[in-house]
This record gives sequence, C-alpha cells and structure tokens, in this order.
Amino acid sequence: MTPIRVLVVDDSVVVRRLVTEVLDADPQIEVVGTASNGLIAQARAAQLGPDLVTMDIEMPQMDGIEAVRTLRKGGHRMPIIMFSTLTERGASATLEALAAGATDYITKPTNTSGLADSRQQVADSLIPKVKALVGARRPLAKGTSTGAVAAAPKAARPYALRPEPPARPVHALIVGSSTGGPEALSRLFEGLRTPPPVPILVTQHMPPVFTRQLAARLDRLGATHVVEATGAETLQPGVAYIAAGDHHLELRRQGTSVKTVLTDGPPVNFCRPSVDVMFRSAVQVLGGNLLAVILTGMGADGRTGCADLIAAGGTVYVQDEATSVVWGMPGAVATAGLAHRVLPITEVAQAVDRRLHGALTGGRS
Repeated sequence: MTPIRVLVVDDSVVVRRLVTEVLDADPQIEVVGTASNGLIAQARAAQLGPDLVTMDIEMPQMDGIEAVRTLRKGGHRMPIIMFSTLTERGASATLEALAAGATDYITKPTNTSGLADSRQQVADSLIPKVKALVGARRPLAKGTSTGAVAAAPKAARPYALRPEPPARPVHALIVGSSTGGPEALSRLFEGLRTPPPVPILVTQHMPPVFTRQLAARLDRLGATHVVEATGAETLQPGVAYIAAGDHHLELRRQGTSVKTVLTDGPPVNFCRPSVDVMFRSAVQVLGGNLLAVILTGMGADGRTGCADLIAAGGTVYVQDEATSVVWGMPGAVATAGLAHRVLPITEVAQAVDRRLHGALTGGRS
C-alpha cells in the first residue's frame, strides 16, 4: 500500500525532527517534506500534494491559523492536524484554527517529558489520527494538493434505521462527539434558534482547559446557555453542560432535582470523558425518555450507551458519513442498528428541535 504522505510544519527544528522520526517509523506513513512557517507551507503543499499536514500554531511570518485559512481558500482539502499547547491560550487558538478549517489537533508533550516519553506521546496521539483521517484514500493525481477529499469517496457502510418511536416528553438531550466535534457542535448550537425546553449534556473528547474554552465558544453562538460542568449543578432547561476534560460526566438525583457529578474513574473506550459513561448515567437517572445525538468522531464510544438507551425506549440520531470528519462513533451506532435517523450535520439541529418541541405538544416529530 502506498504510504500516507505527510507535510510537517513547525518553526522548531527539534519538534520537526521529533514528529518526522515518529511518523517515518511507521511503515504506512512517509514524511515528504517540512516547513518552518505558514508561508513556506503554502509552497510545499502546492509542490508536494501531501495527504495530510501537521501544523504548529505559533510561527513567525505566518502562524498556523492564517496558514490553515490560506490553504483552505486556495482549495486545499487535505486533513490538517494542529499541534497545540495545553494552556488557555493554546486551547483558544486551537478552536480558532478548527473554525478556520483545521481538521483536528493534538497537544504537544510537556516540557517535563523526557525525549522517549515525548516520542511516545506524539506517536500515541498522532499516528491513529493520521490513519483515521486519511486511511486508504489518495489524491487523484500526482501533484494534486486537495488530499484525501480529491479521491473517489469510499462506499457508504450499510445500515438499517430503526422505526422512530412516537413523540413523548423528552427529559434531556444527550450528545457525544470526538474528532471534528467542535465544529459539528457549533453547527448544532447555532441551529438551535431558541433555548431548548430540556437540559443538554455533552461529552466531547477533549483535555482539560479545552473543554472550558469550547463551552465559552458554544455559549456565544446561539440561544442555548453553555457551561463546562464543574459538578453539583442542578440541571436546568435551556442549559448545556459540557463534560470537563479528564472527568466523566454523570448524574445523580437529589430530591426532586438532578445534579451533575464529575468522576475520575478509569477511561472507558480509552476516553475520559466517555460518551458511554454519560449516556448510561443519564438512562439510569432520567429513564428512557431521552434524545441522543452522536456526532463525528473516531472509535466507537457511545455505541454501548446508545444500546442501553434504545433498550429503555429512547431515540437516537447520528451524523451521516458524508458530513463527518470521521464516521467512527456515528458509524458504529448506525451499523449496529441503533439509529432512528442518520442526518447531515446541516439537518441535525432542525431535527432535534422538531423532536423536542413535537414531544412537548404531543405531535409527531
């Protein structure tokens, strides 16, 4: 199989060498070039037509955010993975890069990591994303710089929809997402023009600091008030609670109210926060009258939780393959026969709104 061709962009010689060595050590990946800033990256992308680009954020002459924006304006459609720092500034810049057209991100190793640990951290976080975002897809011709999207699309995986249950009062909207999730969540919250009549629980696979920045960004986009869950909040209609990075989001009933709980149990599906953990807790505490939405993401986190929800009588919508950055999580749910609807991201908010308000009036969604 032809190796996945990667362009590495970073102003640090040390980081460029580390990333190059990590990627070249995998026989399925080949680093075809490097660049020290965004301006050079433009020329290298046009010259080399890589399948994927890794991009630093802070660089001289042209930073990573502007480089992403310029590449996208120039018609380049290859996946771009940002390298970010685990800081408030780094998280904010990463979300800005994702909004500009970046595909995903990883966080840089900390300064306290030794060289061997740094290599392992980069390998563990970067290589699976490179393979998931590109896979076996390739540009149509040598020299094309539109990357994976230029190739003929893979055949859609088969799935069968479940009959949607009759509308009845929904107690909460529960949402899971991962790779590509911040922008998919942006589309969802932008599309909810009025505050929803129920609380919303969201698990997005993200580290600490990033989830707080994500909540602040989503809060500015639409009518729904969005917060990072800190634990002990009483669920309120029209408020969305984002699972805090490195903590599972669960619920507990206290008298007549339901409160958020943050736990630091072991990762589930290699994830903390985990969609499955949140979904299972929501079913246990709130029952089956829930609407679940699974958005773009790697892996299968959320499939077991959706199975529990279906068994309890709930409803599941998933994002379709064509509009997902990675059809891992939604695909796992759909191909397991657990989805009532498979929708492009442009239609998810409208379908959710109809279901929630249709249930309130007793009508069909």
